[in-house]
Amino acid sequence: MTITQTLSEWASGLRFEDLDAPAVDAAKRFLYDSIGCALGGYQQEDCERLLHHLMEMGGADHCTCIGSGHRTSVVSAALFNALAIRAMDYNDIYWKADPCHPSDIIPAATSIAEWKGLSGQELIVGIVLAYEMEMRYCEAGEPGVREKGWHHATLTAFVSPMVAARMLRLDAARMQHAIGISASHSCTLGAVTAGKLTMMKNTVDPMATQAGVQAALLAEKGYSGPEHVVDGKEGLTHCYGPKWHLDRLTDGLGKGYRIVECGMKFYPIEALSHSPTTATLKLVHEHDIKPADVKEIRVETIARAADILSDPAKYRPKSKETADHSLPYCLAVSVADRQVTPRQFENTRIQDPALHPLMDAVKAVANPEFESLFPAKQPSRVTITLKSGQSFSERVDVPKGDYRDPGSMEDIEVKFNALAGGKFSDARCHRIRETIMGLDGLKNSAELMKLLVADR
Repeated sequence: MTITQTLSEWASGLRFEDLDAPAVDAAKRFLYDSIGCALGGYQQEDCERLLHHLMEMGGADHCTCIGSGHRTSVVSAALFNALAIRAMDYNDIYWKADPCHPSDIIPAATSIAEWKGLSGQELIVGIVLAYEMEMRYCEAGEPGVREKGWHHATLTAFVSPMVAARMLRLDAARMQHAIGISASHSCTLGAVTAGKLTMMKNTVDPMATQAGVQAALLAEKGYSGPEHVVDGKEGLTHCYGPKWHLDRLTDGLGKGYRIVECGMKFYPIEALSHSPTTATLKLVHEHDIKPADVKEIRVETIARAADILSDPAKYRPKSKETADHSLPYCLAVSVADRQVTPRQFENTRIQDPALHPLMDAVKAVANPEFESLFPAKQPSRVTITLKSGQSFSERVDVPKGDYRDPGSMEDIEVKFNALAGGKFSDARCHRIRETIMGLDGLKNSAELMKLLVADR
């Protein structure tokens, strides 16, 4: 048996009754957080441009585009709504050998659930499946595909067709073909997150989600795809080597669910910046550090963070996409503004030359000790040295939002309301929360999607 056959036989038979209470509760919380991200994200420039394109192209009246309420095909809605979730880099995060944002795949479930009028219980199954398989793929590679120069959207292309196929209730054979259709053409270069970043940084995962929905629809019609895309000749393990733990894809399926170990973001920035940002904010508030007094901000972190997040392009970001992946910028605004929120990534703030001295003060270095602790922990140590000669240091191993230091529902609600408040009334925000928290009793998922159209 190929790996995709084993996975498809399990996933196609997954039912709501198979899920435990922690997984169901986590699915609701991550959907609530992701919808909040989308209500802020759909107002971003890349989403506006994509929506304009989709409206020009036209399409069947299947599904709702979050925020605007425009209607489009199930495939296009999966793309747009995934980009809305991803656009602010504020959605969830999971780190193993590879990073991933499983919520990027949620629209593979919501789009088909809305189109087919599926129940909230079916939607929960799709969400839990997305997290389960995306997180397992991240654990399976050693090193992960990101270390080989590929983006984690490469892995999303293996998972999104499983979710879409399960929502369509395809049998195991057709789900296996859907995986082959999607994965065989959807490898993503890591160039999208290297150096100067563009709108594609946020778009590659949504495109992989779109590809998965398209693949499942083709498989439903009898279209075939290679069955050996994971463990066969010139498949995933052959091309990306050298070492894969394929047992991590299959062992213990259904005996507890990975979704409970995923983390949420409480800053709209790249995941590896969270620990140093948390440490910097602690120092700034505890010692009342003023920007003009700072001589150096030394960051000890893992090698990939020092390399990717503080390369030369990151010291003078020109766009939101580069700024939220810039360690110098994130720490500069932490000191200057004493907070890191979506407001810090508005163009006027990014272009402020007053931040340049603080960015130039940031020195990122790889710490071998921290390397050995990653990814079980995400350690960083920040030392701020003042012009007076005083130094203050703070180490953070687990940033807020990690499943070991999770935010409360009140924390998530504050984040949700802040993102939605400009276009959604307090009453509407409350209805969305109540609908999602009662999702397992919802008869038709389309009722939720109706609430996600701006009322202002």
